[in-house]
Amino acid sequence: MSINDIENLFLFAGGLGMFLFGMHSMSDGIQKSTGSKMQELLGILTNNRLVAVLVGALITAIIQSSGATTVMVVGFVNAGIMTLGQAVGVIMGANIGTCITSWIVSLGQLGDSFKAISPSLYAPLLVGLGAFLIMFSKKQKKRNIGDILIGLGLLFIGLDFMKNSAADYMELPIFTQAFALFGSNPFLGVLIGAVVTGIMQSSSASVGILQTLAATGGVVTTSSAIYISLGSNIGSCFTALLSSMGAPRNAKRAAVIHLSFNVIGTIIFGIAMFVFFNFNPAFATAGIGSVGISVFHTIFNIVCTILLFPFANYLVKLSGIIVKGKDEEEIEESDECVTLRHLDERILESPSFAVENAILEVVHMGKITQNNLKCAYEAILEHDHEKIEQVYKTEKTINSMEKMITEYLVKISNLSLNEEQHNIINNLFYSVSDIERVGDHTENLVELVDVKDREPIIFSEMAQEELKEIMELVYKAFSFSIEAREKHSVDAANKVSKYEDQVDSMEEELRETHIERLSKQLCLPTNGVIFLDIISNLERISDHAYNLAGYVMSEE
Repeated sequence: MSINDIENLFLFAGGLGMFLFGMHSMSDGIQKSTGSKMQELLGILTNNRLVAVLVGALITAIIQSSGATTVMVVGFVNAGIMTLGQAVGVIMGANIGTCITSWIVSLGQLGDSFKAISPSLYAPLLVGLGAFLIMFSKKQKKRNIGDILIGLGLLFIGLDFMKNSAADYMELPIFTQAFALFGSNPFLGVLIGAVVTGIMQSSSASVGILQTLAATGGVVTTSSAIYISLGSNIGSCFTALLSSMGAPRNAKRAAVIHLSFNVIGTIIFGIAMFVFFNFNPAFATAGIGSVGISVFHTIFNIVCTILLFPFANYLVKLSGIIVKGKDEEEIEESDECVTLRHLDERILESPSFAVENAILEVVHMGKITQNNLKCAYEAILEHDHEKIEQVYKTEKTINSMEKMITEYLVKISNLSLNEEQHNIINNLFYSVSDIERVGDHTENLVELVDVKDREPIIFSEMAQEELKEIMELVYKAFSFSIEAREKHSVDAANKVSKYEDQVDSMEEELRETHIERLSKQLCLPTNGVIFLDIISNLERISDHAYNLAGYVMSEE
């Protein structure tokens, strides 16, 4: 191997690295820029499958990988955020969205006659501008634009490196014969496309390399390019299939839906193109350019979606036949298991969705704590020992959830987040801690009245009424604090502030009146101390509710 060969090999490897890193950097910048808009997509994933297709296309256009989108879908299904019926629409859309990368590559492969407007000419300038924005801009939005520009610039420079290094070898007989073989043998062409894509774990990258090779000359025939492109769609399923290993059945079914959709589409198009090429051999052996590959790639994915869209429910049924067993919804799980399933690491593929998922789970923890608080009230007022035991049991669940959610938040905090998302994650850390402290105070409440085998602690009728009144205020304060986080509602947060003020005032008033009752010996000293400890714990719960509302207010 000559020095020139080694140099070309290094150039191709470096070009491929810049191309892949450029895609990643550009995707990263776009995700940071979209921020909460990406989170809002979760809200419109209804049973309207057409909307789901559009959402899938948009998400994939942003993160530049249909495989990554499907991995997220597997995570969403596993977490219970999305049903299989919704997932099938998103998966169909993901295949359409992945076409955007091939068109970006086509733009970078403009011929010499268009050199004046060729992106590769301006690629170094894009990198320079992007670096300038990142280094010298204080605003996060401008830095995000810098990430996008650097990614786009590196993508085009990488394509140029690959094209120039491969140009000297494309005319060698071995390459000519190889592409001729791929073109004449559909199975081999599809297999090569699937294997290369499976190894690279990105159909966008494998199709981009094919387009680069096609741009070096006429060695890539139309038939070989089409069969390899078809194979790349199957290869893009490998990532999700690997991701679903060890996951519950519905998550596996989501990955199988993606594979079934692409395999059926490949079979339909593969047979149609094979017949067409047999009647038009000159067209099959003719060269194809980068734009031609983009056109086919786009037509294939749009037509497949149109053809199979009416049969979406049958794809779901087919996945049920392939992956047999009962749905997870039919199996009862503990709250800890549900939480662990909800915090699916596959969702970390998209930081925006991971942030939204974390919010949902913090709210889930809050509602469990809210129900436990209600159970504690009933245990105190009704002297119900079974409910006291239930509070203890649920408190252990809350502690487990705190640990799992905190670990998940740590993973999210290490992702590429924008300033707004960093602020939300920091607030969620504090929120989990506050909710856990509410759980502790709830446990304290029942411990105060848990007399085991002794006589229950009985408060006077007046004390009972006072407890009911302050308990209701505290419960409302905590309920609205969870609602404020769930709906990001400033109105709910303001209500928390109002109730917290009332609790503070009432706690002072009750303390004074109860001390007066004690001095007049209107109640037992032991019971009186317990009463004061109860209202003290209730006041602290309202303080934590006020903290939770404050985090939401700080995000405005």
